[in-house]
Formats: sequence, structure tokens, C-alpha cells
Amino acid sequence: MSSTPTDRQQATQDEGVSSLSFRLGAWGAAVPLLFFVIWAISTSVMGLSSEIGLVMGALFGITLGLFFCTSKWEDYAKGLFEGLTQPVGVVAIVAWFYAGMFAQVLQVGGLVEGLVWLGAISDMTGGWFVALTFILAAIFSTAVGTGYGTTVAFCTLMYPAGVAVGSDPVMLFAAILSGAIFGDNLAPVSDTTIVSATTQDADVPGVVRSRFKYSIMAAIPATILYVLFGGGGDSSAADPAALSAMMESTEPLGLVMLAPFALVLILALSGQHLITSLTWGILASIPTIAFIGPGSLSDIIAFDADSDTVVTGALVNGVQGYVTMSILILLIVAGAYLMKLGGTMEMITGKLMTWIGKSVKRAETSIWGIVALLNSAITINTAAEIAAAPFVRELGTRYHIHRYRRANMLDAVTSALGYIFPWGAPVLLGWSTITGMQDTYDWLPAVAPTQVFPFVFQGWFLALIMLFAALTSWGLKFEDADGNELQHPPAR
Repeated sequence: MSSTPTDRQQATQDEGVSSLSFRLGAWGAAVPLLFFVIWAISTSVMGLSSEIGLVMGALFGITLGLFFCTSKWEDYAKGLFEGLTQPVGVVAIVAWFYAGMFAQVLQVGGLVEGLVWLGAISDMTGGWFVALTFILAAIFSTAVGTGYGTTVAFCTLMYPAGVAVGSDPVMLFAAILSGAIFGDNLAPVSDTTIVSATTQDADVPGVVRSRFKYSIMAAIPATILYVLFGGGGDSSAADPAALSAMMESTEPLGLVMLAPFALVLILALSGQHLITSLTWGILASIPTIAFIGPGSLSDIIAFDADSDTVVTGALVNGVQGYVTMSILILLIVAGAYLMKLGGTMEMITGKLMTWIGKSVKRAETSIWGIVALLNSAITINTAAEIAAAPFVRELGTRYHIHRYRRANMLDAVTSALGYIFPWGAPVLLGWSTITGMQDTYDWLPAVAPTQVFPFVFQGWFLALIMLFAALTSWGLKFEDADGNELQHPPAR
């Protein structure tokens, strides 16, 4: 039976695009992603960086790529849509939504206020308070999975309290950023954890278990240094009445939200899928807030006809917080896929392999360098991680580096450097939060981003530990074609 023209046309439409040709060869295929990186760096330098701005940069880059494509534009469009449907982007987005909802529910339950209350009753001063702030920020960021949220919450509450009890302001701000790094790197619900795992075809629980040793090795010396050098602040200017009012706003009842957090952590590390773990965490949080915690059901979800979204509450806020970034990851994944179709990934990997040769150490050092370079340029660390992920995956698979190891190298360097550089988004976010609070506490000193970056100890230690791991192959594992863990590279 012969096929009709309509059948043949449908079959052609269903076929994927195997390759694309570009002006400038393989470099032409890199135009969409390269334009995005240049756009991200330029807007960052000008102080104009934002998530929606990055989305526009990605869209402009993809559009510009059309004019470099010498294949049919129809094929370019097909390749673009194939890239948009890659599972890596979709998996990350769904995980983000659930993680965002859980994080917002924990915050509505008063977890941060509970942790601040814990710090307030400790009677610690000076360097001890700085170290306690680091530990509490690490716990909170691990629970909610957002380093940015941790930075804002602890700069709002713990920073004034610490200054009032004689902590050094620079060290205190650095400790908050370090605590945010710890959770951003280790939390199963962190956006960087999710991206690093999904882009390397790894499971989140396995990734978290494998990276704990790196996180804790950086945290121990960081804690000691904050104890030793965190004191010396001037508490004489603090207004006792203002400090008392601030502490009265804390709520110990928020500590009950550690129970849902512990449930998610246990389920995730026991091998349950992240979505399953987060669902149980959300379900456990709702009755905890309704019957025990300081919040109410209307704080979790409610209907308000006068609101722009109609549906309001923590669950809505959790999803909304990741919508723009979800669009960005799809566009960057699509840009990376166009590079693959145009041969850019193969060309870059080939050039790197000429220098790397058979040395896995050089391969891992190259991975470390690529991730560090992109994170020094792109101020939103998740966006930098998404941009670096295809290179990490390509090099890692060529040298049979285990997917957990690739994910750890990608995430650790991203989390570390994203909170160190003075032009980084979280550093500027914390600085603006502290500066804005001077209207409330006129005695509160501000810390410039250029002052704090040498003392973000968790970030520096974590980045150096991963560089040491790359140079010495400490902790290195390999995998075969089926993903089975090996102590040595498989025979070729």
C-alpha cells in the first residue's frame, strides 16, 4: 500500500534533526549561547542583571542564531523545539516547583524566626555568635533550599542582633553568605542541587550523599575561623530598646517546622524520589502549621478575587518564584542542543582533549575551570550552572567520570563562587538588605561587597577542596556504559 503525500509529510515532520550547518562552522552554532553569556556579563557589569533580563538575552541569542544557520530555517526551528523538550529541563522545572512550594511552606511556618530565637537565647557574643549564625543559616538553607532566601532572612534578623552583641559586621555578613552556600550546595531541594543532578543524569539522593564529605570538610574550618575572628565589633551604638523589640518578634514555635524538613531529608536520602519526598514534606507541614505552628491554612493557599493571581499563599509563591528561571533553563538547554547539532560541543571537547590527552586529572581540572569561569561572569549562579552543565557532561562522559562526581564538581564550584564575588547577585542582595535596614536601626553599620568577599570561608574552602580533588583525583569514581560505579576507568 503506497503512502499519500500527507503521510510522507507527516513522517518528515516527525523525524528529528540530526545536524545543522552554520556560517563560521561549529563556532556559528555557538552564537545563541555565546550571545547569552556576553549579554549576562554585560548586564551584570552595568548592574542591570535580572532573571527576566537573562531570559531576553537567551531569546535574542536564539533569534540571532537563525541568521547564522545555513540549513533550512525550518530545520533550525525543529532543532530548537527538540532542545526545548529535552528531559533535563523539564525534570528540573518540576522539581523546582515542588521544592519552591516546600520552602515557602517552611517559611510561613516560622522556621527562620525559630532559628533566630534559638540564637537569641544562646547568650553567645562576638565570634561565637558569628559561628552560631553560620550554623543556623546552614540549617535553614539546607531546609528550604534557597541561599538567596537565607541571605535576606538572616541579614534582616541575625545581622542586627549580631552587631548588637559585639560581632564583627564584616565577619557576620560573611558567615550568613557561608551558611547560604552550605545549604545551596547540599540541600536536596536546592535549585543548584536539582540542576547539577538532572543535567548529569544523576539521582538527587545519591548526589547529596556523595557530596556531604566535601561540604562538611569546608564547614568545620569555616566555623573555627568565625569563632576566632568574628568578635571585635562595637556594640555600644546599638539601641537596647530596638534590639529588644526585634528579639520579641521571634517565635520559638517555628522550630516545629524542623520535623517536616527532617522527614524530607530522611526520605530523600533513603532513596525516595525527590518529588515523593517533597510531597510528604508539604503534606506533613500543612497540619503542623494549622494546629501547632504560628501560621494558618490561608497562609498556605487561599482564594482572593482582588489579587492579581486570584490564588494566593505559600504554595503559589513557591511556584511563582521559579517560573522565570524555568523559562531560562529551557532556553539555555535548547541553545546547548543547537550547539550539539552544529558540532560545537564535539569541536570544543576535541580541542580540550588534545590538551587533556588521557589524563583524567586534566579533564577534571578543565571542568573546574569552565564552571569557575562561567560563575565569575554570570551573577545568577543557577543560570551559570545551567550554561556550564553541557560542557561538564560532555567532558565527563568522554572520560567515564561518574555522574555523581560530575554533579558535585558542577554544584560545589557554582555554589561557592556565586556567593563570593562582590558583583554576585546574592552578595548584592544581602548588601542591599542591610543598607535598607539602616532606616530601622540607625546604628547599624553597612558592609560593602568588596569588604566581605575574602571572608566567605565556606565558599573559598569548598572551591579549593574541589580543585584539590580534581588535581589529586581524591574521591574520583568512574562508571561504565550502564552507569555502574567503577574504581578504575572501563577498558576502551
